[in-house]
Amino acid sequence: MIALLLGLTAAGGATAQKAPLLDDRFTLSAGGYLLQTDLRARLDGRSLRNPNVDFDEDLGVGKDASGYRIDGLWRITPRHHLQFMYFDNSNDSRRTISEDIRWGDTTYQAGATIDAEAKFKIFQLAFEYAFLRSRSCEIAGTIGEHYIDLSLKLAGTASIVDSNGNVVSRQFESRQSSVPAPLPVFGLRGRWEMAPDFYLDGLAQYFRVSVDSLDGALYDLRAGGTYMFTQNFGVGLGYNHFKTTVDVSRSAFNGRVELGYSGLMLYLTGSL
Repeated sequence: MIALLLGLTAAGGATAQKAPLLDDRFTLSAGGYLLQTDLRARLDGRSLRNPNVDFDEDLGVGKDASGYRIDGLWRITPRHHLQFMYFDNSNDSRRTISEDIRWGDTTYQAGATIDAEAKFKIFQLAFEYAFLRSRSCEIAGTIGEHYIDLSLKLAGTASIVDSNGNVVSRQFESRQSSVPAPLPVFGLRGRWEMAPDFYLDGLAQYFRVSVDSLDGALYDLRAGGTYMFTQNFGVGLGYNHFKTTVDVSRSAFNGRVELGYSGLMLYLTGSL
């Protein structure tokens, strides 16, 4: 962001030349990640609060995973924009656990082999206003909403408390819980044409909310560089760090999720 602000200062002497990623009405980027994830969650039982389950360390889900992301921008006017983002990361694993794992009213005992699955998607729609804009630089404030769709599944030999209070053991009892969590977000995005056809961009977003049955926070940091090898197409390399914590008290999910990912991303960009 500091580099983007410095770029504004130097922009006065820039030549009047169209910058595709700053002037084109539509921009779309799509690419893949090499990720390291951090997923901890608990699903509370009917009458007890369970400890967190570390899906990465305990179950091997998401270690050095891969995912993909799509970003779109529509310049309604030079200063007023709509921004869209979609991220998808799904992983599964099979592991023999060394300690008991409690998930809701189910207990997976040490020595059991568990199949674990985590499906993680993010949708974002945001409005932007470019409060600083020149021929080679743009800085915009954003306000919008993230919708996080996280589905967690465990399957294996489990001990379960039935309706009569008896503990019974069943083979490969599957438990799946979904965590739909809408979170508003504020942020700052900037892009600077550092040299002809080469752009630096950065994004910082944060929000915390506590309302009804939802208490959550998130932050999203991203930085990258894009080389436009033609007027309408380019390739980019960047880094993204995302973290969210959500406490939910709903019928579909009663518990807590701490989810983060970070990694390099390689993407293609098109504009018109």
